[in-house]
Amino acid sequence: SVKRGVDFLRAVVKYMAEDGSFGGTCLKNIQILDGGDGRLKAEFKVLPEHLNSGGGLHGGFTASLIDILTTTALMSKGAQPGVSVDLRVSYLKAAKEGDLVTVEASTLKAGRKMAFLECELRHKASGELIAKGGQTKFVDLPKLDYSKNIS
Repeated sequence: SVKRGVDFLRAVVKYMAEDGSFGGTCLKNIQILDGGDGRLKAEFKVLPEHLNSGGGLHGGFTASLIDILTTTALMSKGAQPGVSVDLRVSYLKAAKEGDLVTVEASTLKAGRKMAFLECELRHKASGELIAKGGQTKFVDLPKLDYSKNIS
């Protein structure tokens, strides 16, 4: 399969951040730091629009980032993005407005039909784990040529 590096990952995130979709709104503040071959490292600053009513990082936003960024990491292996079969998140520690958060997403296995992905969000300053999650994706779908959108 075709392997794609950090430039590919940045192009995918930039394209999605500008496409007007829900996922795009989640990615507007995400900076890709490193990645390729099924993995991704990113960071973001927690903004007011990322907060729940209690002032902490919103669980739905966290789950969406895990979904989107694990899928993007998978795509860097040359795999199709597929569709989610399950998505799981454990919320372990709060993050507040202004906090810097690092995200590491990785592909555990990408087979012909299924892919298994995991992700961690950590406080950049302390390394403390904020949330851990992942998903299983069905990837045996008609091939999409998304490369023309992100070159």
